[in-house]
Amino acid sequence: MTTLVAAIFVFGLLVLVHELGHFTVAKLTGMRVDEFAIGFGPKLWSRKYGETLYAIRAVPLGGFNRIAGMDYEIVERMGNQDAEKDEDGSQQGGWKRYVPSAGRSDTIMVPDEEGAGERAYFRRPIWARMMMILAGSFMNFVLPLFIFWGIFYFSGVATPSPEPVVGSVVADRPAALAGLQSKDRILTIDGREVSHWEDISRYIQGADGKPFKLTYQRDGEVRSTTLIPEQEPNTKRAIIGITSSAEIYQPGFFEAAELAVKKVGFVLAAMLGALAQLVQGTGAAELSGPVGVAQMAGEVAHQGILPLLNFAAFLSLNLGLINLLPVPALDGGHFVMLILEGLRGKPLGPKVMYYIQAVGVTLLVSLMIFTTFNDLMK
Repeated sequence: MTTLVAAIFVFGLLVLVHELGHFTVAKLTGMRVDEFAIGFGPKLWSRKYGETLYAIRAVPLGGFNRIAGMDYEIVERMGNQDAEKDEDGSQQGGWKRYVPSAGRSDTIMVPDEEGAGERAYFRRPIWARMMMILAGSFMNFVLPLFIFWGIFYFSGVATPSPEPVVGSVVADRPAALAGLQSKDRILTIDGREVSHWEDISRYIQGADGKPFKLTYQRDGEVRSTTLIPEQEPNTKRAIIGITSSAEIYQPGFFEAAELAVKKVGFVLAAMLGALAQLVQGTGAAELSGPVGVAQMAGEVAHQGILPLLNFAAFLSLNLGLINLLPVPALDGGHFVMLILEGLRGKPLGPKVMYYIQAVGVTLLVSLMIFTTFNDLMK
């Protein structure tokens, strides 16, 4: 149940913020938003305010804004003489909309403006469409700023202590099963003295699956227990499920904001570096799908609300960055097509854009299936 609640919270928060970015800029730039939805599939709840339907759907793995003029419809094409024209005689928004009439015909794809007129997406200026496309990722970068600021300002900045004192114990891990608790001071491991926190990790490496004796001090009383370390799947390191204690520094309002900006910059730089290594073939890809992310959210949630918020902030930055990649069906792919439209002075053909998006969706669905299969096999 914890995993389910944590996953819905994380996915819901990230999707809400991302889609809210698109929604807000679309409204501000004069586009007509017909639906703002969190989730996919059947509607669980919906209500219409003004011209927009707000909905919560059954599958909380995404969301969307249905903006008039972003989708395409297939219409019957006749000769150019049958093309609808605006009142001033010009073609609609640079696109030819054809209507059936007598004679030979075939079909074409055109943007479906759904009666939105000048408020249709494809009729808005390129700069407005660019801003709307980028707004989702922008909000995914803004959210961690507020999360990190709140953590720093209200909970302080935790600096790991070098002392061998347990800060927290992860549930259902070897340390918890052996009875270790927060604030226990570890004295020896298999008779070897522990004077620094780093000694713990150094002494247990290579001991996964093998029992060892640990002595510790609690409330002035020396106790002992036996532990069997387990192997962490990703790093292949032996772990017992404890974190170090921390020294807390309480920053002021503006200092906390400065620290939040620095942390977001540091995390983004690290992510870009990892992405560059992946492209160059010097780094390994560690892909997780919705199932894997949900499992991680559940594990982090057992440690408390602050670790879960930290996890959501890191995931938000990851989502914002990935969405900017120039891949069809992602925001970055839409942005590249708008750049091409600006350079050409006219949009790509509707059929070309339709098939580009279809290829992008196919790739994304294939990747989701692949990562989900990997998650289930772990």
